[in-house]
Amino acid sequence: MLHNKEELALYRLNMAKERLESSKLLLDNHCYKDSIGRSYYAIFTAARALLALDGEDFARHAGVISYFQRTYIKSGIFDVKYSRYISETFQIRNNTDYADFYIVSREDAEEQYLRAEDFYKAVCIYLKQRIEKENP
Repeated sequence: MLHNKEELALYRLNMAKERLESSKLLLDNHCYKDSIGRSYYAIFTAARALLALDGEDFARHAGVISYFQRTYIKSGIFDVKYSRYISETFQIRNNTDYADFYIVSREDAEEQYLRAEDFYKAVCIYLKQRIEKENP
């Protein structure tokens, strides 16, 4: 039987998938800045799914990112590339949202989408294995 933490983690994982799908739609429709924003939120929400399982959450994005890096990257649970993905996508998303005249190309948006897809898949695999292990 699932507990509240697992249910929240799975809910957030589903929300990350929805954001990833939105990113692809935006990318396909040449809305590159918005696609990057959705890619970032797919990564961020997938990271928050991990935090839900740990019973953790933070009010600021930096807190979520820091916890993910400290708990899941430094321990070797996830490859260090995922630390780069979340940090770089966060910075790019900030630039697309707040910097005047910040230009992004299709290639930029596509790269962020592929990173988000990879991040999401890695979190899916980990969460499903961990939930199965904790609920035999």
